[in-house]
Amino acid sequence: MQRSLQSVWHPCTQMQHHESVPLIPVTHGRGAWLYDADGKRYLDAISSWWVNLFGHANPRINAALKDQLDKLEHAMLAGFTHEPVIQLSERLSALTGNVLGHCFYASDGASAVEIALKMSFHAWRNLGHSSKQEFVCLQGSYHGETIGALAVTDVSLFRDAYGPMLSANRAHVVMSPDARGAQKGETAADVALRAAHALEMLLQQRGSHIAALIIEPLVQCATGMAMHDPVYLAEVRALCDRYQIHLIFDEIAVGCGRTGTFFASEQAASSDGQAIWPDFVCLSKGISGGYLPLSLVMTRDEIYQAFYDTDVRRGFLHSHSYTGNPLACRAALATLDIFDQDDVLNANRRKAQRITAALQPLAQHQQVQHFRQRGMIWAFDGVMSDAAATTFSRRFFSKALEHELLLRPIGRTVYLMPPYILDDAECDDLAARTAAVFESVIDNA
Repeated sequence: MQRSLQSVWHPCTQMQHHESVPLIPVTHGRGAWLYDADGKRYLDAISSWWVNLFGHANPRINAALKDQLDKLEHAMLAGFTHEPVIQLSERLSALTGNVLGHCFYASDGASAVEIALKMSFHAWRNLGHSSKQEFVCLQGSYHGETIGALAVTDVSLFRDAYGPMLSANRAHVVMSPDARGAQKGETAADVALRAAHALEMLLQQRGSHIAALIIEPLVQCATGMAMHDPVYLAEVRALCDRYQIHLIFDEIAVGCGRTGTFFASEQAASSDGQAIWPDFVCLSKGISGGYLPLSLVMTRDEIYQAFYDTDVRRGFLHSHSYTGNPLACRAALATLDIFDQDDVLNANRRKAQRITAALQPLAQHQQVQHFRQRGMIWAFDGVMSDAAATTFSRRFFSKALEHELLLRPIGRTVYLMPPYILDDAECDDLAARTAAVFESVIDNA
């Protein structure tokens, strides 16, 4: 632990806090559990920052990677190609009905967002609409911490320190469809429609200057698991079509089955019953099963064709050294195989029902607000004083470790995003231990 504190700058961390909260030295993982150097175990109830879908040291993903290691570890993707990246692109496109047929690869979620923003901006320029240089994001949105991604992020904790770097390309921020914002007598759908109307007011004024709208469909994760009605997706798709705005769905956290369908956008439909697809989808996190850094952007043929030309300056010249890494792509292919072979989406629906039922005593707790669930995501807000809220997350995290749980609240919001492999006993145990931790922490607030 001391060696790590002296040599490793840990992410999303005020390092001084580790003077009182010790690091956990993890030695290995099995299934849904992580084990430390003292032999203690922790149920990974947040999938190690939402990436681990099918457990640690999954034997099927392990086998695929071992096989790939003996064939090809990496080759540059400029001027070369290989079977894993081709297969992965084809299979993902098929999951969209081939609406999104072109995949561009990177290594992390923020990089995928940067790619989508740059593609949108550049595509409009290539098409003769160089005035389209602005972007729109939602209140409370989070899309990553590189400069372009921060420009469409509305979480002050992450962006305020870098405001001067972002001033030149600050995005328009519009009302979130967060169902917690319902006024008296309103439903979640009413909030979504009100938010869509607010967006339209902006598009009426600035539509000719706006390149794209970026949203996390169904769940805005980093702002506290803010969930919205699927009708919002249908409304924004129609508005983007009407005002000629690209629609970017950031499915980095909410894709790969996390919300109940492989793509979150599959839960929405247009007024004529047609599926809703954006112009860009960003994927990362769970796509590789939590094994290796991998992200990608999927887009439509008409956007791809906007770059297709003899002039190299009209090409998309973005690149990463490890673009389309064969090992990462092979892990993703093994992940997709598990989805197919184990009927994961249907199995998750049964797990979700069991966990939701087991969490009902907590949902009814007098100091719990806005208990909510979407697919394999659960969240609730603790009711406490502002003073208690400032330390709630750290106190909860520490107490959860005592109960063999890895849970890391966002502010006063407790959320669960477990791997998809929990058995019935683990589902019940997760709910019981979460309730016990909350009772202990809230009683000492």
